[in-house]
Amino acid sequence: MTLYTLPNATGGVDEAVVGLSAQVPIFTPMFLFFIFGVVLLGGSTAQKKRSGTVDMPFWTVLASMSILITSLLLSIKPGLIQLQVLSIVVVITIFSGVWFFLDRNRNEF
Repeated sequence: MTLYTLPNATGGVDEAVVGLSAQVPIFTPMFLFFIFGVVLLGGSTAQKKRSGTVDMPFWTVLASMSILITSLLLSIKPGLIQLQVLSIVVVITIFSGVWFFLDRNRNEF
């Protein structure tokens, strides 16, 4: 009994990633979390170096939009992303958008 069977790499990269996602179900959410963290931390530290302050609602919206686009691209190939993960990404995007728009003043865009 093996813990992990290697995916069939002769069918292409997408088949290998689908096989990896089937064997390791946490792969896709961790991949999306990695993208979210890189965009959020990278953008906020660059802004902190440049201006001295961080606009956290803006970077949260930007990071959530990037994982939404990535998850929609992953949903093209069946088996890469589960419906629950996609719905959680949509909810995170909606909540970060609400936080962003409630954080702004009336004269600030």
